[in-house]
Amino acid sequence: MQRIFDITFNDLQQLLRDRKTFLFLLIMPILFTLLFGYAFGAFNRSLNDERLPVGFLDQDGTWLSRSLHDQLAASEVIRLQPGLRESPADLESLVAGGKLAAAIIIPAGYSHKILRSEAARLVLIGDTGSLAGRSVESEALTSVIHVQNAVRTALIMEQAAGEERTPFDFTFSKALSAWKDPPIRVVESISSSIPVQDSGVSSLAHTSPGMMLQFAIASLLTSAQVIVNERKSGSLRRLLTTSTSRGQILFGHFGAILVLNFDQFLILIVFAQFFLHVNYLNAPVATLLVAFCAALSVAALGLFIGVLVKNEEQATLMAMILMFVLSGIGGAWVPLEVTGRTFQVFGHLSPVAWAMDGFKNVTLRGLGIQSAWLPALALTSYACLFFALAAFRFSKTEASL
Repeated sequence: MQRIFDITFNDLQQLLRDRKTFLFLLIMPILFTLLFGYAFGAFNRSLNDERLPVGFLDQDGTWLSRSLHDQLAASEVIRLQPGLRESPADLESLVAGGKLAAAIIIPAGYSHKILRSEAARLVLIGDTGSLAGRSVESEALTSVIHVQNAVRTALIMEQAAGEERTPFDFTFSKALSAWKDPPIRVVESISSSIPVQDSGVSSLAHTSPGMMLQFAIASLLTSAQVIVNERKSGSLRRLLTTSTSRGQILFGHFGAILVLNFDQFLILIVFAQFFLHVNYLNAPVATLLVAFCAALSVAALGLFIGVLVKNEEQATLMAMILMFVLSGIGGAWVPLEVTGRTFQVFGHLSPVAWAMDGFKNVTLRGLGIQSAWLPALALTSYACLFFALAAFRFSKTEASL
């Protein structure tokens, strides 16, 4: 056991003296997490508003058209773009250019027709054949119905009141406000055990573990180079002439990579929790279990690379290829949830996918330790497979020395 610790300590000393270790373990994961988070709008609150941007032009300029504007502005589906003072032609250009999902125009005389119970129509600029266009059309129609029904209600009450006339404005405002609390409605609720996160935090909850796992694999080039240099310098040959067994040598190298990667995970998890507000501590035991098992699988992969390659160039190439392949198919860049069923099954051939599942079960889905057992078991299985391959390869290499 002492020989294992000595080899582990010696490897850690060499790794910590290499500047590339800190580059791949800490600096690059943090930089890319912030970069991807910014790209997906995690730090821009205006980008987190997922409502459809819609232009609005009021050519009527009456109190009734302003009421309709207020109804549309309160929508949870569309977002009226502020500050637009465009003509109909300009709005049409903005819609055609994709800067607006659609545009709504209240034509002159609209309120007069409504008050006279005549047919009145808004002007909608957009593609009603598209999902966005249909959504805007439906939301505009709903707001129009609310306003028109409030006008009709106020007119009827005014006529029925006789001498005790009810003020039109009072009845109109009451009828319009009644739509805010309809007798029948669908309410979406979220379990109180799951903390509500905005879309920015949700994007970071994917980006943070993705970059953490990607650069943990990338950092294996430095770990593998330590083993390669040991072989090139003759240290391995001399070590094998001592009473140190092959198993002790393997476990010593494996321990160094494991300690380094697990420490990396802990530091980046703490950073994401307290600076990016990714809720890893929703279930700390589950997070630690997934992190440790992920470090096991990555360390075993690094050990396999180290005993497989023959020089530093091969170690660098192998680590980079595995980083891109395993991260790409494992959902480190794009969530597997948005892909098809076939790709999701294929993606779980990568240990990165199982680690992503484990971390996101905690941070996004609000689950506890029970959600971590399957990812942890899968990651441990990968660690055993990679370690077995490394041991087999090492026995062949040792025989040729």
